[in-house]
Amino acid sequence: MLSLSEKAGRGQAVGLLGGSFDPAHEGHVQITREALRRFGLDRVWWLVSPGNPLKPEGPAPLERRAEVARRLMAHPRVEISDFEARAGTRYTAETLAALMRRRPDLRFVWLMGADNLATFHRWQNWQWIMENVPIGVIARPEARIPALNSVAARRYGRFRLPGRASAMLPGMAPPAWCFINVPMVEQSSSAIRRRGEWPR
Repeated sequence: MLSLSEKAGRGQAVGLLGGSFDPAHEGHVQITREALRRFGLDRVWWLVSPGNPLKPEGPAPLERRAEVARRLMAHPRVEISDFEARAGTRYTAETLAALMRRRPDLRFVWLMGADNLATFHRWQNWQWIMENVPIGVIARPEARIPALNSVAARRYGRFRLPGRASAMLPGMAPPAWCFINVPMVEQSSSAIRRRGEWPR
């Protein structure tokens, strides 16, 4: 796996896209490219997790998921990492704290789909995440209204950055978040698995 400590220069804005990527698909690729452009990021790191604590069924082996992700997301400013497995972190807040300790010279932005914002209040230490790293939210099909009416969106509504100012997000002091609408790729890992296109 790539050594993240050697892949970004001091002061760079790095977007973090975490997930099981079980499997990675074109939707992940699209939101990554949009995040690089719209949020003014220098790099994006895909953090391929050992497993999602909110999902009862375990994912495919980490090595397989990471290999598929590397083949699919071929971009010079995007890196695929097993940082969570190596650091021994299980929850996003733990991962962010570990990355911030390891690379205090970088400006991190947590990236998530709008569907995740809708349930963000169920994440462990979600308020700590909101108050310690800017968050970029990318709209996905059928998730705009639930996301913008979510517990997190309402509680931190006054800290929302307008979409037209999205490139300012990496420089904002948290709490700060921005919701952007992008053209949709209606694809999901769960749908791919249901169709039997990703055998375990």
